Parts: sequence; C-alpha cells; structure tokens
Amino acid sequence: MTTRNGKTLAVVRDSSELDGAKARILVFAGSTREASFNRRLAMAAARSIGEAGGEATLMELRDHPLPLYEGDLEASAGLPLGVRPLKELFKAHDGLFIASPEYNGSVSAVLKNALDWVSRPAGDEAGTVPYANKVVALGAASPGALGGLRGLVHLRAVLQSVGALVLSEQIAVGGAGSAFTPDNRLADERLQQMLDRTVARLVDVASRLRG
Repeated sequence: MTTRNGKTLAVVRDSSELDGAKARILVFAGSTREASFNRRLAMAAARSIGEAGGEATLMELRDHPLPLYEGDLEASAGLPLGVRPLKELFKAHDGLFIASPEYNGSVSAVLKNALDWVSRPAGDEAGTVPYANKVVALGAASPGALGGLRGLVHLRAVLQSVGALVLSEQIAVGGAGSAFTPDNRLADERLQQMLDRTVARLVDVASRLRG
C-alpha cells in the first residue's frame, strides 16, 4: 500500500490474498504524526496478526483527510469525499486493531472525528453498518507509565455505542520512547507476549464471527 506522500506501508499478507479462511484485520493508529509511538504499535500489531494466522492491512488516517464533523455541513453537502472509502475499508475487514494515543485522558480528536464520520448514514445504509459484527482490539503507547490506558476506556465506550464488539484483551505500552525494536517488535518480551495474545484473540474471534 502506498500513501499519498509516496511512502510504502507494510502490509502483512499471506501469499494468497484470496484465501477466504483468513480473518482480515484493519490496523491503524489514532494519530497522523510521523513519529507517533502508536504508529509503531500498529506496525507491531500488524506483524503479530500475520504470525497469528490473520491478514493485516495497515491504514493511515492521514490518507483519509476529513473535515471536523458538523451536522450543517453533512446536511448541505452530504458525506465528504474521504468518508466513503474509509467506510468501505471498515466493511471489507472482519476486525479492527486500533492503537490510540491518549490526549488529556481521552481519545485523540483525529480518531474520534474519523469514527464519527464512519458512523454517519450513507443513503439508505445505516451508520452502524461499518461496525456491525466487527470485533475490535485496542492498544495504546505513551511515554508515561500508564501507557495511554485512560484513553482506552473512552475509546471502548465510543466503539461499543456504535455496535462493535470490543475485546476485554488490550495492551498499554508505557515508556514508549524505548519500547520498540528496529524491526517493529516490543523490546519487553512480556509486553510482546501480551500483544501476541491480544491479536491472537482478535484473529480467533473475527474468524468465528465471519462463519
């Protein structure tokens, strides 16, 4: 996958993209910052998803620029151009892994805005359709000791309110400045095992829900 700035994103895939037995997981960070620790966590999660037998697609929110949600804008102009492709990405996958930065104890504005736009109706299609039967695992990375844990409480509530199934398993990575290896793994083996268990559960539940 190539971004608009010409950079190639790692996409973890099996040799056969037509293998219907694999759970497809959309992986993204709730940050558009180039040096975001949560982008690193998303890359680590994508790698673990592949190792767990799933198919991970790394997505960048900055490749889906959206205006701030405003009801009058939606009423006068409909959904912005960037919303429908984002909705289709959600619908094309069996599950989500979201690496969410913590802003003032809550969710980043860019992430909340994207989730809000995806939840808006499109013609006769209900806004909850992109979240229907969707299983979600959450993660966070932060320089602080709690690893962004407080923000995940709010993110969990948002996703549950639109009908997503949010797993109890999650991961919060503190001391994120030194938490990642150059090959996008977690330097602390205990944390890496926690990430592996979280995404293994995600892949398993997503596979079961897709029948």
